Amino acid sequence: MDVKKIVLAYSGGLDTSVILKWLAEEYECPIVAYAADVGQTEDWDAIREKGMATGAEKVIISDLREEFVKDYIFPAFRCNAIYEGKYLLGTSLARPIIGKEQVRIAHEEGADAVSHGATGKGNDQVRFELSYLGIDPSLKIIAPWRIWDLNSRTKLEEFAKKHKIPVPTSKKNPYSSDENILHISFEGGLLENPWNEPDEDMYKLSVSPENAPDKPTYIEIDFEKGDPVAINGERMAPLPLLEALNKVAGKNGIGRLDLLENRFVGMKSRGVYETPGGTLLREAHMDLETLTMDREVMRIRDSLIPQYALMVYNGFWFSPERELLQVTMDESQKTVNGTVRMKLYKGNCFAVGKKSDNSLYQESFATFEEDDVYNQADAGGFIRLNGLRLQIAAMQNKG
Repeated sequence: MDVKKIVLAYSGGLDTSVILKWLAEEYECPIVAYAADVGQTEDWDAIREKGMATGAEKVIISDLREEFVKDYIFPAFRCNAIYEGKYLLGTSLARPIIGKEQVRIAHEEGADAVSHGATGKGNDQVRFELSYLGIDPSLKIIAPWRIWDLNSRTKLEEFAKKHKIPVPTSKKNPYSSDENILHISFEGGLLENPWNEPDEDMYKLSVSPENAPDKPTYIEIDFEKGDPVAINGERMAPLPLLEALNKVAGKNGIGRLDLLENRFVGMKSRGVYETPGGTLLREAHMDLETLTMDREVMRIRDSLIPQYALMVYNGFWFSPERELLQVTMDESQKTVNGTVRMKLYKGNCFAVGKKSDNSLYQESFATFEEDDVYNQADAGGFIRLNGLRLQIAAMQNKG
């Protein structure tokens, strides 16, 4: 492959540090190391120094946090997106924005190729590359894990040692992790055996439910058109709002998940996740919808959630079908305005109050007391008509 310049999605870890050096040797061209800040805890100065020391022509660090929350996380949460009934798509949502910025940098730097450190076994290779293809299919894509012979951690460490690459090779952590503002995921090592319980000291964003406060915490979340806009009456921008939800939910042991999921490539894998603020946000959002969303609209919308989540999980964020569903989902959110009061206690969160100017709940119709707006006798004809097909079937079976 004839390549003039490559932009590498770079984290500063062992894999991408080795990839950086390998690309420079293999393609004999300048490499731009690009790191995306999507809310993970990192020493960005150290990453910049590592990248330059390993041979990058330039190291670019992009702060994508606000855009990530506003244009990726919130749209998915307007849809109540959840994969296989449990996973809130933390990693899946981060990959398209990282890929989009990588393509932008390639254009800005005059690069004709992009590269990533995802392995040939996982979902991320698909998510990154579908993002590239969905934005600029003219860019060449280099996936080292699919073409090189450095197919083990031992070989990576040997390569790093040979080339004096300044990366840690400690084996203290028995798992790998991926973090952003929405969640942190843990995979590999001792977690590869589904019988092994995760170590408590592995978790970073939440306390264990056993160690959470003995008294419940109450919090009020205001929504406008399906998006959270305020906590306890204080309006906040998307990023600080999610950070605040992460803090209060994590303190109460909310958002832990141990999941055996089905990867797009066909295998099952085990992931342990912490999504404190997202778990709280989704519960509050769904509860407000029960007050403000029409029954039939909700049924249609709910039937589309698995399809939407599958698109995001499989990497089709920049696809016409995801964009079509997003418009439909967002249309359902026009009346999702109001306030939800949530109770947080030892790993649980549930709504204990809700109010909205768009409320479809009318006490005068639902009351068990005497009313003059609903004729209960009308229910007889309603039941007979709905039971007509059952009556005919029963007569046929009897005959």
